[in-house]
Amino acid sequence: MKQTTMLITRKDIEKVFNMKEAIEAVEHVFKLYGENKVQMPPKVYLTFEKGDLRSMPAYIPELNLAGVKNVNVHPSNKGIPTVMATFTLVDTETGFPLAIMDATHITNMRTGAAGAIAAKYLSKEDSKTAGFIGTGIQAETQLQALMITRPGISKIFVFDADKNKSMDFAKKAEELYSINSVIAESIEEVGKNADIIATTTPVRTPIVKATDIAEGTHINAIGADAEGKQELESSLIKKAKIVIDNWTQASHSGEINVPVSEGVIKREDIYADIGEIASGKKPGRNNPNDITIFDSTGLAVQDLACAAKIYKIFMEDSTLSKEIQTIDFLSS
Repeated sequence: MKQTTMLITRKDIEKVFNMKEAIEAVEHVFKLYGENKVQMPPKVYLTFEKGDLRSMPAYIPELNLAGVKNVNVHPSNKGIPTVMATFTLVDTETGFPLAIMDATHITNMRTGAAGAIAAKYLSKEDSKTAGFIGTGIQAETQLQALMITRPGISKIFVFDADKNKSMDFAKKAEELYSINSVIAESIEEVGKNADIIATTTPVRTPIVKATDIAEGTHINAIGADAEGKQELESSLIKKAKIVIDNWTQASHSGEINVPVSEGVIKREDIYADIGEIASGKKPGRNNPNDITIFDSTGLAVQDLACAAKIYKIFMEDSTLSKEIQTIDFLSS
């Protein structure tokens, strides 16, 4: 039988893959990660004058699949996205590339899913309010996923340096989820009123102070994705129960990277990684007054788990697979 490689576009993925499926895939792979049932070296960075390229390989033996995501971050891009990604899915028995797919949408979905899973384990079960500091695409997927794992959310507080963006985000949230949206005048207003907060800004000087955050709050720290970036004041991180996804990545480029480099945070200050929580090795929230922080840098196994699910959907539906373009790598 002739072996070909599927070329799966973002539009193809959007037709068949939703946030509920992303959450299911990511939570399961977090459990496998916590049980040491995956292979995943830390992401590798190539740094350019105007951006960087990150390569993220992973292998899930349970699926007999491996893959590599290549993703760039070029903040000054005009006319094209600042972040773009592709994923190559590989059959581990033969090494054949089964699919090459858009991973920009996958990245957004799996990041939102990770935050929602962290909130499931680390936020108060009766959480009713959420806050968003930064209102870009990552904030949108954080909210989308959070409404699945914490469906009791009925009110959100929104803050962005650009008030027009806050207004757009709030309006869209009300239309999509029928929730009450408040345009916050300050980060403190968000921090004092939200049970769960997502920070998704690119800042290098912390904007969330320890005094801004109420007891019992859970924070998904998403924005820090490179060395030197930090959204949360070090004293806030120090006083919180910290959960990371991966020590090597988080200490190099996550929310904790600056306080680690300054000696404020040490490895022994980390409560757990998300795999330990998801697999039951350590409990999530066990004190209603704890401030909890999930430092999300993004794991390659998250991308692989989502890519595998997408590939399976197309393989199991001949009508869908017929619509997918393929290429023959082995043809001469």
